[in-house]
Amino acid sequence: MNAFAGLGFDVWTMDHENYGRSSRTSGNSDIASGVEDLIAATELVIRETGWKRMHFMGESSGALRAAAFAMVRPERVDRLVLNAFTYTGRNSPTLAKRAEQLDYFRTHNRRLRDREMIRSIFTRDHPGTSDPAVAEALADAELVFGDQVPTGTYLDMTANLPVVDPLKVQAPVMIVRGEHDGIASEEDLLDFFRQLPNPDRQFVVLPGAAHALVFGHNRHQLWHTVHAFLTMPPRRDRQ
Repeated sequence: MNAFAGLGFDVWTMDHENYGRSSRTSGNSDIASGVEDLIAATELVIRETGWKRMHFMGESSGALRAAAFAMVRPERVDRLVLNAFTYTGRNSPTLAKRAEQLDYFRTHNRRLRDREMIRSIFTRDHPGTSDPAVAEALADAELVFGDQVPTGTYLDMTANLPVVDPLKVQAPVMIVRGEHDGIASEEDLLDFFRQLPNPDRQFVVLPGAAHALVFGHNRHQLWHTVHAFLTMPPRRDRQ
């Protein structure tokens, strides 16, 4: 947020249902409910700013939520950035491992996200792509709200993919994948990319990065890439 606010963008973010400062309910905060959250959030932004269309950037399950939102509210989406996105989950070692707990995700609405789990996000794909101190800072910030988070996105990502139809995403899209991402395989993402109907699209692989792009050593490359996409000059047609 600070990086793009510093570049002059009016930046908004939110905690989805059962995360962070948001309300606690009996739901599991799956991708579909995340879309409903974004519908409510964008109504607030429209009311406060007067802007009817916005850029969206999401990472991992946040990218799934943003892309799913773009399918049902295309009139509110200007440009869409999908970091660490996944389409079908094909050839994903992380999702294959996670699927071993599928019965638990089906029968429980909460899962453990303690300090050790947060640390593992920074090391599971390729150790050395992130600063361990960032993992500790993230854990310090998150654990204020407890060590349990919803299972809905894990259930969707292990049992219900694909949750986004590329043919229904009308906005300009940039897909960003880290070189060492264990969830988003390049072939899976390219399959999604090829089906996007808008010719204004980009596919970017960031070297030396893993799944947690915004927390990696090379996040400055992510900011550069995204900024270029969001400030793309308008298309010119011959007269």
